[in-house]
Amino acid sequence: MSIMETIHIIGLSPGSLEMSRRARKTLSTANLVVGGKRLLAACQDAIPANGCASLPIAGPLSPIIENIRKTAKAGDSVVVLADGDPLFFGIGKRLGEELGQENITVEPNISTMQLAAAQLKLPWQKMDFVSLHGRTDYAPLYAALVRADLIAVYTDSENTPAEVARALLERGAECFAMTVLEDLGTPEEQIRPLALPDTWGMDFSPLNIVILERLYPPEIGLTLGIPDHFYLHQKNLITKLPVRAAGLAHLNIEPDSTVWDLGAGCGSVSIEASHLARRGRVFAVERNKTRIAMIRENIRRTGAWLVDTVLGPMPESLRGLPEPDRIFIGGGLGGETNHDSSLLTVACDRLKPRGRMVIHCILLDSLHEAKDHFQKLGWHFGVTQLQASATDSLAGDLRFKAQNPVFILWAEKP
Repeated sequence: MSIMETIHIIGLSPGSLEMSRRARKTLSTANLVVGGKRLLAACQDAIPANGCASLPIAGPLSPIIENIRKTAKAGDSVVVLADGDPLFFGIGKRLGEELGQENITVEPNISTMQLAAAQLKLPWQKMDFVSLHGRTDYAPLYAALVRADLIAVYTDSENTPAEVARALLERGAECFAMTVLEDLGTPEEQIRPLALPDTWGMDFSPLNIVILERLYPPEIGLTLGIPDHFYLHQKNLITKLPVRAAGLAHLNIEPDSTVWDLGAGCGSVSIEASHLARRGRVFAVERNKTRIAMIRENIRRTGAWLVDTVLGPMPESLRGLPEPDRIFIGGGLGGETNHDSSLLTVACDRLKPRGRMVIHCILLDSLHEAKDHFQKLGWHFGVTQLQASATDSLAGDLRFKAQNPVFILWAEKP
């Protein structure tokens, strides 16, 4: 086993970029100093003038980490400069994973989040944290909107505060207030409470953090077993509560699951699936524009911001979606318009290995088609027939009114 010189990761105070005496002493013996250009410039007077190289962090981290590894293995001292706490959405985590935690030491400083909370006088032990650095999707932000009342968002040059506001407005998440804190710890420090629509076209300092605070709760609490009449739906086209509960149980959704709800109708399955896939993604796919509008309204009512709506025919509209761990098909296999559809074939192909699919069938042709398909594929599958009855008023008393029987077909991909 090769011996590696300990790598020192030093956090600088946000804004002022000051460091402790201990950090200055460590830096004075360095052979290689690594950090962003802004951090290197701020520490120039503490970096040894002779025999010390500086390596700016720009572009991919992999070659920089490899350079750090080689230098440390050669027995030279390496210091990595970070902003605030290196282990809180910082470079410390990545270096620990790549180089081994036993080969690093960390001297943290106050984090930007601590400074922001102090300026706003906000207790933050129950706050949720989201980093959008380098991300092309906002799934972590939408998940945080569901579970937290107070959220800190780390932005970047692409995912600006204005883009965060746009994402919230597109989902109908107008129940959150936004505060943008810029250049904290510097003379240019600015704290701006902003209405979401007001951020359109605004410029922000690259050094900013966004705090989102819930103003009021959703109209309907996001849980399993939401009553059918709470959902806006069309012509009784809804997966009724008893069948919905059984279907979700058969799906066996995990917290990190990516879920497709195909033929989503009013979105009741998607919305309750998002309560289970709280760190994953949920896509409600529907070809009818009116129903898509209903899904979006139901998302707004329940605060199920994690659900993405996809309008279009199937299977064409599935092409750009990430591979699913779970697929629910509540509509789209039966009926005259779907006789020649390749939906089931495409869904089976795209499902991840060891993934699970659940199909609700009312028509016998649909049941036989799906059963035969899974038999040909050699998948493990089963069928449950569910016939539920619910109370209904009659002659001043109650009677049981039968709902349509449904075949719940589940299958597991090898």
